[in-house]
Amino acid sequence: MNKIIIIGCSAAGLSALENLRKYDKQSEVLVLSKEGAPYSRVLLPYILRQKLPYEGLDICGPEYFTRYNAQFKQENVVGVDPEKKTVTTDQATYPYDKLLIATGSYAVAPPIEGMKGDKVFHMWTRSDLDALLPYFETSKKVCVIGSGFVALQAAWAARSRGLDVTVIELMDRIMPNVLDDEGAKLLSQKIRECGVALYTGTSTQSIEPLKDGSLVLHLKDKEDVPADFVIVGTGVRPNVGFLEGSGIVTDRGIPVDGHMRTNVEDVYAGGDVAAGPTIFGDVHLIHALWPTAVEMGQVAGENMAGLSTVYEGSLNMNVTEMYGVTVASIGKFADQDVDDSYLYPSESYGYLKICCKDGRLIGGCLVGNSDAVEYLGKMRPLIRKGEAIDCRTQDVKDYINKEIFNQVWREGL
Repeated sequence: MNKIIIIGCSAAGLSALENLRKYDKQSEVLVLSKEGAPYSRVLLPYILRQKLPYEGLDICGPEYFTRYNAQFKQENVVGVDPEKKTVTTDQATYPYDKLLIATGSYAVAPPIEGMKGDKVFHMWTRSDLDALLPYFETSKKVCVIGSGFVALQAAWAARSRGLDVTVIELMDRIMPNVLDDEGAKLLSQKIRECGVALYTGTSTQSIEPLKDGSLVLHLKDKEDVPADFVIVGTGVRPNVGFLEGSGIVTDRGIPVDGHMRTNVEDVYAGGDVAAGPTIFGDVHLIHALWPTAVEMGQVAGENMAGLSTVYEGSLNMNVTEMYGVTVASIGKFADQDVDDSYLYPSESYGYLKICCKDGRLIGGCLVGNSDAVEYLGKMRPLIRKGEAIDCRTQDVKDYINKEIFNQVWREGL
């Protein structure tokens, strides 16, 4: 009977446990996490916006680990020794036969003077949420540094609660990993229409605390910005620090193969910490997305149970609603990555761009209404298959609906 350790109890770790137990009922499983009960990070902004009660953050109750015959311990892992096959926490050392590293990522901050002040926060963990909640209740002004998904969701949560919000972005446009240039331009317009002061191409030089307890942000070539508190959303890094000296490769995350195996025997990795294959041929790339983590966890869990499951590769897809519009993207959509694209009439969906390359559907992006999200979702299996499409780009909608109908029809036979 194997001893299996899973480090991390978010999307990848829980998916691995559930899929492991489909095929392996006997192995001893220990789940280690420095945080408490499993929760959904993607729901943090919904709690801040008061669209969900705080309890809605939890993924499962205390009976979850009993149901899957696993032991859970809230302990911080400080080291892994593959030669001895042990995991060491801040409290004990545990032996393993197979190990899954699903430790996720942590928020990083740029090297700005004053960034470590007690009124400067991230929005990445439950602890971050707990620290922010009182400020959303009592403050009037917030400054958000960064303009990715997390930063803009935090800004939208604050604005929807009536706070004065300023967003400062170093690059000359917002959301470079989620939207193309035109989509970013349209979303920027929506953000400003909602009363948010949005500065792009702007450098924050320092954050200065004032005697009255408030802050002032000094910007390069722009007027100072006052704030009661600051939210930083400038990116994340994989949680791999505890692996130093272990021999497990950690080059911008943990490189894994299609089985979620690391370079060390019997050690697997999945989720935000793992750099794995994509459907576009990338060998090692991190897609820090919940669905990708679930998929990787499934593959890792099945392989730790003795199967030989191969991951078909991750496909990025982002969807959210903020500033009165739905923002979504899938696959590749930047102009330099495509050779054919089509914009649907704005009265149908808003801004909806569908992209092809070499006669194959490869992606799209949206700043518009929620009806188009289902359409992008239908594209997902067709992008995954990578099959050539026998139509013009503007006819892709009919092609997709036909393919979905044919698939359902075939499966019903």
